[in-house]
Amino acid sequence: MGYVMNDQTIRKLKNKFILFSTLSFTIVMVFVAGCMYAANALVTHSEARRVLNFIADNNGEIPDYEKSEFDVQPENIEEKSGLSISSDNDNSDNGSSEVSRAASRRSFYEQFSESLEQFFAIGSHYASPEFAYSTRYFAVIFNADGGAEEVKTGHIAAVDRSQAVELARIARNRGKPIGRFGDYYYENRQRDDGSSIVVILDCTDNVATSRRLLNLSLILIGTGVLLSGIVMRLVAGRVVQSEVRNTENQKAFITNASHELKTPLAVIKANTEILEMMDGENEWTQSTMRQVDRMTGLIQNLVMITRAQEQDNRQDRVETDISMAVQETVHTFAPVAAQDGKKLETDIPDGLSMLAEEGQIRQLVSLLVDNAIKYCDAGGTIQVSLSRKGRNGMRLVVSNNYAAGKDVDFSKFFERFYREDKSHNQDKGGYGIGLSIAENLVAQYHGSIRAEFHDGVISFICTLY
Repeated sequence: MGYVMNDQTIRKLKNKFILFSTLSFTIVMVFVAGCMYAANALVTHSEARRVLNFIADNNGEIPDYEKSEFDVQPENIEEKSGLSISSDNDNSDNGSSEVSRAASRRSFYEQFSESLEQFFAIGSHYASPEFAYSTRYFAVIFNADGGAEEVKTGHIAAVDRSQAVELARIARNRGKPIGRFGDYYYENRQRDDGSSIVVILDCTDNVATSRRLLNLSLILIGTGVLLSGIVMRLVAGRVVQSEVRNTENQKAFITNASHELKTPLAVIKANTEILEMMDGENEWTQSTMRQVDRMTGLIQNLVMITRAQEQDNRQDRVETDISMAVQETVHTFAPVAAQDGKKLETDIPDGLSMLAEEGQIRQLVSLLVDNAIKYCDAGGTIQVSLSRKGRNGMRLVVSNNYAAGKDVDFSKFFERFYREDKSHNQDKGGYGIGLSIAENLVAQYHGSIRAEFHDGVISFICTLY
């Protein structure tokens, strides 16, 4: 049986729907934007690496367009691949096998990078005559002793000779063949004769593009989250409407069924009383009367829990002496506890008050104390304590001896119609919904209720605000 929804419950359901839907949308947007940014960064890094390799291969220069190595002629294939080309079929087959083996030895990263470069057409502009004019870089050649032997700054205006040497030394001292600092990418290549060349590429435009992409992604994510939140808020009412309708139907069913059951129960009880007056009491009439009383109590509790769930009107609350309400309610159970051979003790200071409905407080205490008496061990003690919680709250604790509690799943105690006694033994006289009603009453005060077990004593701890 589901919970009957009041206005507060409906608001919570709407807010939960808005929260989870907006959070899901945000996660998807962040993932997509992150993939775009990562792909752009990878493309930028791959392109910079290719340009640096190209310039380092040409001794710090960009060759003329007509002589560019990207215009590969058939006669140059032997030199670039390291393989010999022959018209002989056997030699051709051997060359193909060697190329195949070399390709299979390439790492996954290299193959993925090449695929990415082909997909984004990286390097397609190298064969353009504008490549030499659009590429900003400088190169420094160091001799074997570490001295700057040659400085090439013809393709950049923002760096002079001394700055070029200083930056090249920084890149050289890092010890990495390829790296980045600031908006510069560099390649540090050692040569067989002991000298080295450092090529530094100015990627200010590419880095700025990446930053713009990141900022744009953040703006789009923020805007998207805001818009999705607005849209979700507009449609949340329709989404939860079916759930509200179902709970309203449940409420109507409980109310109507309770009303319809009262009449036959009244008739059964009256007929049984007549039989007892005519023929006297016997075990059969007594059993019938007990079941009628039990069914009547169950119907009253169903109506009670429905009302407890649908009512949440703080305007009806007044400053209430909680100490007096709890003390008087507990006192009415003293004869019941004494009859069962159990002790009922209280620790309730005078003068504790808060905004509340006195009837709800008395009902809550009655449910918890009645439950404690029923399930307290023989000869045990029921302890009721009340204290201030924070500035305006209350803390109510009802405890009792319960040796069997070590083997009990307390998480199910507040489930409606749940009873630890799987055989449905009627000795306790409960319906399995008292704690569920208590939980709903506590929820009206935006508080909490939980069960704890320590040293053979079970405690139900309530906080009210």
